[in-house]
Amino acid sequence: MVIVFQSKPSILACGAVAGPLEKKSVFYSYFDSVVDDERWGQKTNEQGHSKMIQEACDIVMQKANIKNLDVDFFLSGDLVNQMTPTNFAAREIAVSFIGMFSACATSVSSVIVASLLTELGASQHAIAGASSQHNSVERQFRYPINYGGPKPATAQWTVTAAGYALIGKHNPKYPSIVAATVGKVIDYGQTDPLHMGGAMAPAAYDTITNHLKKRNQKITDYDLIMTGDLGKIGLKILKAMFAQTGTKQQELQLFRDAGAEFYGEDESFLAGASGAGCSAAVYYSYIDQQLKSGRYKKVLLVATGALLSPLSFQQGESIPCTAHAIEITIE
Repeated sequence: MVIVFQSKPSILACGAVAGPLEKKSVFYSYFDSVVDDERWGQKTNEQGHSKMIQEACDIVMQKANIKNLDVDFFLSGDLVNQMTPTNFAAREIAVSFIGMFSACATSVSSVIVASLLTELGASQHAIAGASSQHNSVERQFRYPINYGGPKPATAQWTVTAAGYALIGKHNPKYPSIVAATVGKVIDYGQTDPLHMGGAMAPAAYDTITNHLKKRNQKITDYDLIMTGDLGKIGLKILKAMFAQTGTKQQELQLFRDAGAEFYGEDESFLAGASGAGCSAAVYYSYIDQQLKSGRYKKVLLVATGALLSPLSFQQGESIPCTAHAIEITIE
């Protein structure tokens, strides 16, 4: 489903914060804050995760010179069971809260809903985004952190990061969301939780293809099409899928992936980065700043999500995936 926003809601401010290992990210200089403590000075990883969300949202409000009383909605999610870090952060932010879960695609699905609320006139200011915290997510979906088991080359590293955007009425000085595609659930029968790129690539392909077709666009209409966290291997699969349909090499060069690039060429991070905070931190820092600088005029951001749980994996289920896209321009 493609949505065209007649009012062109704008991204008025962004905030992105990250943990200690994220100092190794190639996007490090674009983040607003990077801390030395994975737990943000709190007793548990989950409490630190919640504190990280609050800090990112505080940065957004400070940049926009508003307070929480000026915010109509907070739309956010994470990967922990029942999204408790986000829920507890929402308790402190104290505005109307809509919990969102599209796994790692939440960084975009939350912005789509915020844009819809703005389009309908129900919201003047909405904060939307997503986050992830390495330790809490890894031990939930895979195995205890201190277990130290080796991972295959297809595995990705869950980042500790949070990224949020303030969505409001159209302002030509800021990047604007002109359209979005809400993706379907795509399942190619992948069952390996340590090969998320392979599971999610078909969903990204489906969403990008549908968006371009229904918008009557070509890949070259964009300065950049950036997926969320397919990682190095998933990005190769996505490009191969497009190549099979006749997409030329020069067009494929417009595809990039936040997860594939997040830690550069550091092989210790295997196939790259993942986590709901991966695309969120990159989209709502680096991409936002590139648009404001004029380097990019039109981008398509496509966040992918693997909709599995520890229980579904243990029961032998495959990994259903989705991808959501937002088309952003600046005048």
